[in-house]
Amino acid sequence: MRIRRLRFLALSLGLAAVPWLAQAQAPAFPNKPIRLIVPLAAGSTADILSRTIGNELAQATGQTVVVDNKPGAGGTIAMAELARSAPDGHTIAFASQGTLVFNQALYSKPGYDSLKDFAPIVLVGGVSNVMIVPPGSPAKSVGDVIAAAKAKPGMTFSSGGSGTSHHLSGVLFGQMTGTQLTHVPYKGAPQGILAVMSGEVDMGFFNTPTVLTQIRENKLRGLAVTSLGKSALLPDLPTLDASGVKAYEVNTWFGFVAPAGTPLAVVDSLHARIGKILAMPAVKEKLAAQGFEIAPLGPPGSFTQLIRDDLAKWPSIIKAAGAKVD
Repeated sequence: MRIRRLRFLALSLGLAAVPWLAQAQAPAFPNKPIRLIVPLAAGSTADILSRTIGNELAQATGQTVVVDNKPGAGGTIAMAELARSAPDGHTIAFASQGTLVFNQALYSKPGYDSLKDFAPIVLVGGVSNVMIVPPGSPAKSVGDVIAAAKAKPGMTFSSGGSGTSHHLSGVLFGQMTGTQLTHVPYKGAPQGILAVMSGEVDMGFFNTPTVLTQIRENKLRGLAVTSLGKSALLPDLPTLDASGVKAYEVNTWFGFVAPAGTPLAVVDSLHARIGKILAMPAVKEKLAAQGFEIAPLGPPGSFTQLIRDDLAKWPSIIKAAGAKVD
């Protein structure tokens, strides 16, 4: 009987030691440099945000954060590479509504499935767009634009390329107002904005940070913002919703994601660290000054739900517009 008890005790101690041993042997995270993939070029909205946060993340973790800009094909190249990366948290990406939602409808084969191939870490926030017209335009309000578009179908609007939030803002505006608009894509947002300034096109919808200076210097006329709430940077402008296009909303959001299969403990670690960075007064002030709105910190699951909700909303809008990039 005593031998049996001793065997049971030894077995119990052995089993109890296994989880402790596994925990002791598990490598700390992070234990090497973190690669941060950015699907857009240096100097873009996503690049500015990712570098600001990446610098602070390096300080918080004691590891180098290497920003790897991989522009091209609407971000599909970068996101497909992330999907193939080792799921250990040392390769993450700064993703956007465009790469996680729009691309799923714009490309027949984007190279990844946003809900299956990624583990959302944290929603950072986003920016609204501004409806702009040339400074000499007769349109002084959203109502003026709608009336002109109905009187003369084919009013032109520019964008920084097919499938961008600039493009889809115009598509949604046309659908919700029953107007026929003509999309004129340019190589990038700067060229599309210049086209509005010069009067080459009738109007455009561009990220607030990219047109803020021109509006303040009267080189562009801002008519309304695309968010449901007013912009702190352009408080004199109404929202499109308040201008008669009820429930109109376009907010381009950004966040961090990891490859699917990344351990929950690693995702939680990154979520907590980035959350603390976003709460830093210096970071909040810097991003706010550039027109970025930081989202309230929620669990990774809330970011996942946002992606799901937008995937339920935008594909039908894109399909109805006939927008394709392939």
